[in-house]
Amino acid sequence: MNPIVEFLKQIQGTVYVDQTRKQKTLRLLPPLTEQEISAFEASLPCALPEQMRELLRFASGFKGTACRLGHRFAIEEIRFADINGFGLEDVFPNGKELAVDGCGNSWVVDLTSESKAFAPIFFSCHDPPVLVYQTDSLLHFVREMVRGSSAPWNSQIAEVHQSLATRIWRENPCAMSRSRCRASGDDEQKAFAESLDETWEFIDLRHPKIGDGYSWGKYGPKTVNKRYGNKRIFACQKKSLGRRFLEAFR
Repeated sequence: MNPIVEFLKQIQGTVYVDQTRKQKTLRLLPPLTEQEISAFEASLPCALPEQMRELLRFASGFKGTACRLGHRFAIEEIRFADINGFGLEDVFPNGKELAVDGCGNSWVVDLTSESKAFAPIFFSCHDPPVLVYQTDSLLHFVREMVRGSSAPWNSQIAEVHQSLATRIWRENPCAMSRSRCRASGDDEQKAFAESLDETWEFIDLRHPKIGDGYSWGKYGPKTVNKRYGNKRIFACQKKSLGRRFLEAFR
């Protein structure tokens, strides 16, 4: 039994009423053909998990939700098979866009050659320019979308989109200095830190909890980001305010 397929069977046809009292009916998007599934798998750095293969044979996504993200935004559909890729390759070399908020921000599945499941899912925002961990479960993400589509329109998705993204921008709480990484006793942290110099700060998201993340654009639109191979350890190069000011005019 595929839990995502079973859940979608339960909710298809459900009518949601958003905060403007507009009704929306949840409808499944058509399943993929075997040829389309093969093309999608070819775009991945890993084998397509069997659970995802079963899901795509049932539906390629759904639309008609009204998952509220504050006063201005909502997620209205989710698509499971992004063949083109997300972008922001220095952070997500093989990211797959799952959903958008209508304002250029996305939820992205971060896949690597080591992935065994279609996860984890991160929220990637450009204003403010932050990356926030959402969940390690596609089913949980779908359930939270549905929960946020009914009054009082609360969900962990809205929490990440609003307060947790803002917290990351203001505090950048997961950032670590190079010296701290080198002294941590963690071989991967240490190796990554020693490959860079003191102008870099580091973020370890190998074992994140909801709301963990970092500001990938903390030092201006030309902030340089790096990733430690397949591992979810990231680095971003610090810049002085003067350097950022000069770069803005180049």
